[in-house]
Amino acid sequence: MAQTALVTGGAGFIGSHVVDRLVGDGFRVVVVDSLVTGRREAVHGEADFRELDVRSPRLAELFKAERPDVVFHLAAAASVSGSVRNPAKDARTNVMGSINVLEAARRVGIERFVFSSTGGALYGEPAYLPCDEAHPVRPLSPYGAAKNAVEGYVHAIAGLGGFGYTLLRYGNVYGPRQDPHGEAGVVAIFARRMLDGRDVVIYGDGAQERDFVYVSDVVEANVKALAQPGDDVFNIGVGEGTSVNAVFGALAAATGYARSARHRAARKGDVGKIYLDVRKAREGLGWTAAVGLEAGIAATVESFR
Repeated sequence: MAQTALVTGGAGFIGSHVVDRLVGDGFRVVVVDSLVTGRREAVHGEADFRELDVRSPRLAELFKAERPDVVFHLAAAASVSGSVRNPAKDARTNVMGSINVLEAARRVGIERFVFSSTGGALYGEPAYLPCDEAHPVRPLSPYGAAKNAVEGYVHAIAGLGGFGYTLLRYGNVYGPRQDPHGEAGVVAIFARRMLDGRDVVIYGDGAQERDFVYVSDVVEANVKALAQPGDDVFNIGVGEGTSVNAVFGALAAATGYARSARHRAARKGDVGKIYLDVRKAREGLGWTAAVGLEAGIAATVESFR
């Protein structure tokens, strides 16, 4: 029989792409999503969809009924600025919801747990660049603090439950299906506004740098994590920084946008400059990013068209 993979947040941006890949690879896939930000139409037709919040007490019943072999935990409140405005609300979803998922997984005896963490928000203002996995963890936002806390819970509860785990610390993920109306996801937000002929706002001077990684590369890292021996943490990015101004320029060229960006004050909790050292993922997962920024932006713009 095919292995069963349960994907939390499987109606969301990254999660729906992970689901597509797992279905294509022959898994029986169960999707858990509250549809607060996810979209039902993004879920693959062959996946078994359950509308459920990861904080729900009914999650344990679902795990018991479905008996997943592996769990990909992507459900999250993904707004850094939202976490700054309301840290407790962020923690209820990102910490308590994750503990609920982990406990449900432990009770049914899963084989492996793959957690979507963050590199961009976890390390804080870098002491050195690129940031490797041993870099001090000192997040500037409650969102980053929550991801750090969950990494600790994964380690502890996996130890109690006897299942393996992989922690994936993403750079700035972008690509088709990213929400262009939220606060996170600068590529999607800029692309949608440019195609609609509206003003584009850059917070700060635009010189801030991020490690932009295309969603198909992130999906590949998730799949490769299933075969990873032991338990470990890996940065997932391209290994170099790109400024927000450069992203604006590339998107303007791809969309034919002729306006200049508008600038507003930098947002609290945002890191100035960060990109990730990805050598460990290359060596430990056999993974490296395959999609360059130009190709990724072209594909993203085409999807929004």
